[in-house]
Amino acid sequence: MATVLTEPKSIQALIKQTRILIGNKWVDSVSGKTFETVNPATGEVLAKVAEADAADVDLAVKAARKAFHAKAPWRRMSASERGKLLHRLADLIEQNADELATLESLDNGKPRHVARTADLPLVIACYRYYAGWADKIQGKTIPISGDYFCYTRHEPVGVVGQIIPWNFPLLMQAWKLAPALACGNTVVLKVAEQTPLTALRVGELILEAGFPEGVVNILPGYGPTAGGAIARHMDIDKVAFTGSTEVGHLIMKAAAETNLKRVTLELGGKSPNIIFSDADMDHAVEGSHFALFFNQGQCCCAGSRVFVEEKIYDEFVQRSADRAKRRRVGDPLDQNTEQGPQVDQEQFNKVLSYIDSGKKEGARMLTGGERVGDRGYFVAPTVFSDVKDEMKIAQEEIFGPVMSILKFKDMDELVERANKTMYGLAAAVWTRDISKAHNVANNVRAGTVWVNCFDVFDAAAPFGGFKQSGIGRELGEYGLQQYSEIKTVTVKL
Repeated sequence: MATVLTEPKSIQALIKQTRILIGNKWVDSVSGKTFETVNPATGEVLAKVAEADAADVDLAVKAARKAFHAKAPWRRMSASERGKLLHRLADLIEQNADELATLESLDNGKPRHVARTADLPLVIACYRYYAGWADKIQGKTIPISGDYFCYTRHEPVGVVGQIIPWNFPLLMQAWKLAPALACGNTVVLKVAEQTPLTALRVGELILEAGFPEGVVNILPGYGPTAGGAIARHMDIDKVAFTGSTEVGHLIMKAAAETNLKRVTLELGGKSPNIIFSDADMDHAVEGSHFALFFNQGQCCCAGSRVFVEEKIYDEFVQRSADRAKRRRVGDPLDQNTEQGPQVDQEQFNKVLSYIDSGKKEGARMLTGGERVGDRGYFVAPTVFSDVKDEMKIAQEEIFGPVMSILKFKDMDELVERANKTMYGLAAAVWTRDISKAHNVANNVRAGTVWVNCFDVFDAAAPFGGFKQSGIGRELGEYGLQQYSEIKTVTVKL
């Protein structure tokens, strides 16, 4: 374990904003309450942040509704001007990328160099991608029967409530805000209580970019209070949520019981990562290691069920365990660190409880399984072999650095087992045989399938899940569909 590199005074200098953004003003919560956000590498408090609840959500919705009014500056703004604002925001994020990467690392625990070289470029690319789309969202003319002129318009949904998770705070903020704003919506964004700091800093950059009053409102707070208020609010037209499947059910129920607001959900996963005997072994071992351990295993699409063909099973298991043993766990501000801490005490405890479950149910733990260091929420990279489909570690989303390796014999058995889960977010296959690759891609029930790679993301490629991994898609042209209403206009000639 490396020592923490940043002194407390320099950390405090990074934290520029801890209040709520409503109507382009930074305000305290109506209740006056705050909560602590903690550095997961040390367990020490970084800052006290204003705690939004239902009263603050109501004020934010009113500000967003006012900004969505037909005569408001945002609605009168041309599509190309909206695109320019998004480009300006992307430029400001790029100019402040080093600061944002450090702040993300402090609040979330991911290695700073990963935030700087992976998260930030994807964030910037997302805003620029949708900036380019802003003036290309258009309808069609339709040749209907009779003497009529018929056309469609793509109009913004209205006031959008968005709820983002803590595992990729900056990136999830971009995935939500960029398409919604490109389409002309106004937003009430609830950020995770574990990781509010970079979202609030981006809020400052949104103001600097020149977005009109009330277009983007940012509320740090807890799910049951602030998040629940968004899901139930009668004047929110759509809610978009990324998080657990359990909470996704609650949001669907709340939307159904109120105003039938539109809902899009990006939820949990238990992604099969399939290794055939003809795969490039070096590539498959390293790729599978990345697929599971990236971001401390805190990825909804993590390749957490590794299916390995029996001919190469023993070799793959041993090499994967050896690679996990070499993984450097430590201070996320250290350039050489591969893995930082879990996000908080709750997640740390949850991961260790799954490791205990794996041992009790008879899986063979080859490495890891314990805490690293004496402070912070670090978990050693853990590898289990001899995992069976019915084991808890093979069924439930762990969201931590725990790899479960299962053995398979043939294609038919593999596909059936890969699909034997309530989830369907992602999958991967490693093989030199293109027919096998397409067979898996065509038959595994998942929203994304990677072939001889993993976690390849681009703003142009849609992402989302089958089954209980979600509803709708984010990113790409498909992401715009979630934030537009289609209006048909028919004119008698």
